[in-house]
Amino acid sequence: MATVPEEALAKRPASVGRQETNDVELRIPGRPSRLKRHEPTLIGTISVVLVLVIWQAVASAELVKELFLPGPLAIVNALVLLFRQGAIWNDIWVSGQEVVYGFALAVLTGLPLGLLMGWYRRVNYALDPFVSFFTSAPRIALVPLMVIWLGIGIWSKIAVIFLGAFFPIVINTVTGVRNLDPALIKAARSFGASDAQIFRTLALPGSVPFILAGLRLGLGHALIGVVAGELIAAQAGVGKMMAVAGATFQTPKMFAGLILIAGTGILVTSLLQRIERRYQAWRPRS
Repeated sequence: MATVPEEALAKRPASVGRQETNDVELRIPGRPSRLKRHEPTLIGTISVVLVLVIWQAVASAELVKELFLPGPLAIVNALVLLFRQGAIWNDIWVSGQEVVYGFALAVLTGLPLGLLMGWYRRVNYALDPFVSFFTSAPRIALVPLMVIWLGIGIWSKIAVIFLGAFFPIVINTVTGVRNLDPALIKAARSFGASDAQIFRTLALPGSVPFILAGLRLGLGHALIGVVAGELIAAQAGVGKMMAVAGATFQTPKMFAGLILIAGTGILVTSLLQRIERRYQAWRPRS
């Protein structure tokens, strides 16, 4: 068999070796390409841009009247005008207070209750009928009752937001605790671990993905609640602004308020998704 002289190997350019190394690295199986890593963002961006372009083309051609469907440019102009006039800042402040207070109260009460219901069966037996009842009941129908009880200020909207976010958080937390691996719990008990130790080291970490999913669902219900409550009775807020815009046929202004609410939900949901991915590795492995 023919061999390569050592002098030829020594005289081979170093760039050739680097090129071969790069070729080997690019051929590593299971390593996604740069395009593959950014494929979800790329496809999502293209689809959104395509829909916006078609939407604007329909609006520019006046195939649908602006009263019924304003174009994206008209909505952006209305949004810019709202911030220039400055009245929107008070609406954002009021709606933000309502969402923060109502959602925080739902988290502070829903998480402990869900953990208790998932861990202690008798607590679940006692409270599950109430959770099922209020989950099935249309909570938006309770808005007039909340207004009668608490007035048209922020507290009636906080109550509606609380009821909307509370039950998804409770149900997902209960599901997370119930889906723990029984073998892990038996192993922990066999080593003499107390309920408090098992709860702290197994139940809570193992339920984190379910809890975060419940927070995402609760946030969506909270945003629905703030708009629904302010549409019915409110002194200020983004929902109130949308109601006034709709009553006066200012459709772009109404869409601008919708963009504010939806944009807030997207930002907070993206943050919760990042946290969920961060703590996915925290779950106990069997």
